[in-house]
Amino acid sequence: MVDGIPGGLGGSPAGFWRRLAASIIDSIVLGIVTYVLEAVVSQTFGVVLGFVVSAAYFTWFHGRTGQTPGDAALGVRVVDLRDSVGAPIGYNRAFLRWLVSIFSGAVIVLGYLWMLWDGRKQTWHDKAAGSLPVHVGY
Repeated sequence: MVDGIPGGLGGSPAGFWRRLAASIIDSIVLGIVTYVLEAVVSQTFGVVLGFVVSAAYFTWFHGRTGQTPGDAALGVRVVDLRDSVGAPIGYNRAFLRWLVSIFSGAVIVLGYLWMLWDGRKQTWHDKAAGSLPVHVGY
């Protein structure tokens, strides 16, 4: 166990820049989907559908494999720290993680920046879901 992080995670905690780059890739993918939805339906309804797609996107990928396409491109995987250490967190906790990530960003991005001084490199949404993004290589 290193810095309170159990062994068997499959990698060391992913750093800020790697996680930011993965997030940018996912934002581009979701931005394109939302743009297309806005073009097909009204702008307001497209934004609402985009929000729903975002929830489904992060819940599906983080719950099933622990990696969104952005995470996979940067060698990041979100893993469980509570029950099945090193495994994906499951759909319920992935949805909770996504939900709390909105709050993490809404509070002047403090919830995201928290990883910079947290000993386990966890954001608020990682703490809420009992997860940790780790670097698993390419």
